[in-house]
Amino acid sequence: MRSVEQQLAMVVDSALMPEPIRVSITDALGMMCAEEVAASSPLPGFAQAAVDGYAVRAVDVGGGVALGSSVGADQPVERSLPVVGEVAAGSQKPLRLQPKQAVKVATGAPLPTLADAVLPLQWSDRGRKRVTPSRPVRTGDFVRKAGDDIQPGDVAVRQGMVIGPAQIGLLAAAGRNKVLVYPRPRVTVMAYGLELVDIERDPGLGQVYDVASYAVAAAAQEAGATVTRAGIINAEPRGLRETIAHQASRSELLIITGAVGGSSAAPLQQVLRELGEIDTTRVAMHPGSVQGFGLVGEERVPVFLLPTNAVSSLVIFETLIRPAIRQSLGKATPTRRSIQARSLGPIDSLAGRLGLVRGRLMRDAETGNYLVQPLSGAEGAPAHLLAGFAEANALIRIPDDVTEVRPGDLVDVEFLQQR
Repeated sequence: MRSVEQQLAMVVDSALMPEPIRVSITDALGMMCAEEVAASSPLPGFAQAAVDGYAVRAVDVGGGVALGSSVGADQPVERSLPVVGEVAAGSQKPLRLQPKQAVKVATGAPLPTLADAVLPLQWSDRGRKRVTPSRPVRTGDFVRKAGDDIQPGDVAVRQGMVIGPAQIGLLAAAGRNKVLVYPRPRVTVMAYGLELVDIERDPGLGQVYDVASYAVAAAAQEAGATVTRAGIINAEPRGLRETIAHQASRSELLIITGAVGGSSAAPLQQVLRELGEIDTTRVAMHPGSVQGFGLVGEERVPVFLLPTNAVSSLVIFETLIRPAIRQSLGKATPTRRSIQARSLGPIDSLAGRLGLVRGRLMRDAETGNYLVQPLSGAEGAPAHLLAGFAEANALIRIPDDVTEVRPGDLVDVEFLQQR
């Protein structure tokens, strides 16, 4: 039996990175940048006012006295200046400031020539023809200098960086409307099993709805992948081989639910072995120890074999498949956030296996401490019901050397998606 850590290392090492594509920066959010984007011009491109006020020479309003000294900061400056003009944001008309003059400016307006500071409105009497400062300003005060943010040649967005709102702003500042990115990994989800019918049909005697492939496809989409659900692939070996080979050629990751557990999965596993390498060694976790992993096709596309049971499939997905998808997206931390919480109930776990117990995580309003209510794992609590998973917002991780958790014990808890 292989440990979860060993299985995860093998899975993550096999994750495929999609070929880079060029997309609009409006479509690049959450993707990993595949190029170095350098600025060709400074940001901002000119000296501009950082606040509404008056463009001045600092020396004309007591700027020779440092702010915060015994003279200046809290004492009025007995000097008024004529207001010789006004500059709005976006103005393209250059102005030149003469000594002992002021120009009224709006936030973002270009600074007149010779002006080296902005006197904020609230530091003045707000005069229209003449302005009297109530406090001095120093050279550079309330001014955004050209290139303060980015200088020409500076790297605005680095290769390998996940593009967020700030990176999109920097791309726009660099004048880029498109950027080279690694796209979201393409994940294809299929179901296998003679007992399965799709939800458009009514199940007959001995038949059940295909639930697992729908649940896993949704989980892959939530993880950030581009997902195709290819449906139920029951067919004779030749048809199976053609279907899997075709889906592998257009995917970075394949998931087949119902592909392990019992002799009925043997024909599918044989086809997969003909297409590549498949390993069905049990993994030391519960639920979900029965699973398979391999590489198929010329591109050695990772393929996961999951059970028909939707709960086991979702637990395997959270533990092993989601980190692979998140790594392909370039996330620095591909696993979910983990904290410690006090268990509100008892939990039984199997010796020698990592226990993955659904739970409802909450926080004590008075102490701020995390508490978790087990929704499975207690004696007599069913472990296979999907309704319990729907109520969970966390997975409790019980180490393989712990078989019993008592109420009040600290446990490791991994956040699931917000509900």
